[in-house]
Amino acid sequence: MSSQTAAASARPPIPREIRVLIASAFVIAIGFGLVAPVLPQYAASFDVGVAAASIIVSAFAFMRLVFAPAGGVLITRLGERPVYLAGLLIVAASTGACAVAGGYWQLLIFRGLGGVGSTMFTVSAMGLIVRLAPPTIRGRVSSAYAGAFLIGGIAGPILGSLTAGFGYRVPFVIYAVALVIAAGVVAVFLKGAALRPPPGSTPPPALSVTEALRDSAYRAALVGGFANGWANFGVRVALVPLFAASSAGLGAAWAGFALTIFAVGNALALQVSGRLVDAHGRRRLVILGLLVSAVGTVSFGMAHSPVPFLLLSLLAGAGAGIVNPAQQAAVADVVGQGRSGGKVLATFQMATDGGAILGPVLTGWVADAVGFPAAFAVTAAVLLIGALAWVPARETMPTLQAVAETGPTGPDSPGTPGALGDPDQAGGSR
Repeated sequence: MSSQTAAASARPPIPREIRVLIASAFVIAIGFGLVAPVLPQYAASFDVGVAAASIIVSAFAFMRLVFAPAGGVLITRLGERPVYLAGLLIVAASTGACAVAGGYWQLLIFRGLGGVGSTMFTVSAMGLIVRLAPPTIRGRVSSAYAGAFLIGGIAGPILGSLTAGFGYRVPFVIYAVALVIAAGVVAVFLKGAALRPPPGSTPPPALSVTEALRDSAYRAALVGGFANGWANFGVRVALVPLFAASSAGLGAAWAGFALTIFAVGNALALQVSGRLVDAHGRRRLVILGLLVSAVGTVSFGMAHSPVPFLLLSLLAGAGAGIVNPAQQAAVADVVGQGRSGGKVLATFQMATDGGAILGPVLTGWVADAVGFPAAFAVTAAVLLIGALAWVPARETMPTLQAVAETGPTGPDSPGTPGALGDPDQAGGSR
């Protein structure tokens, strides 16, 4: 077999089970986009103030962060598939309960419980992708999964506008039903997936966080994930609308345009970033994505006219579209297909969620004290720190030639320790 043929055979198509997970992600994102815009107004309808209505939004993210360690333990003990399904059904139940909430405190409790289910299916979905995605297409799989969430998140508010006349509760009912359907589809199509060792075999021990922290790539991923969460999942959503509303040259309406253009930049980058990650490695693409995000963020607070405001949003969105598949593929390489990595994946998710929660709070204080330009400059500095953390990290991508030659018994195949088993096989030193 020639090297070209071996390389081609080492890039298989996306497995059917992962396509099902991608479709499920699309449904989840549509539902989230359906309820997110009406949630603060729904909370305010119970005669509470702006701060109390905002807490409803924060409760979901807070519970995701708090429950992440327990979610990792559940995955290690029960497996990815049952935890994924349980998480979907918990979010479905909590969302349905939100639709019939009789008061503010009920709504707060029900929405918070949804965060528990959310972290369960988010972390277990990462684990399923690690187990089921061939090592040579992890970037493409991560890109497709992120793209499904992105498109669903864009479509959700559009569909939500069609249900606006039916009241605040209807979107929650629709989302709950959609989640139940998604859980049923995943349960059927992942029933026969090879996620566990054959009967009678001894499964390798679960990958611990302590062991993962010995890997320079995982340490860099935690820093990079925190920076990415800070900038693109936190500050982008919280500060951009406030900055646009306070700018005489913009106005509140431009915030929506900026977030849409950010999503466009993200979507365009995702079209190519996954394949680049699989062809050229994870490390360089993570660094590039974080640097592009930093450049698109540092001058944001000085963009008081629409054209630079939107161009910077487009650039920052492209940066996010580059970094996400690369960083998730690197974490998947660290875990490897042969071992359960629930706690390791949960810790990575906590780093991202922690940045998303802490970023808006700290940069909000900076904006109040010295203005928006300084707040966005701080965010760019955090992104730069994330990029610098990756400079000494190892490249985790399995080489196409190694995968083609070693086949199913290669360094990153089921039943072997994964990328942590041999740093030479995994692409470099720790």
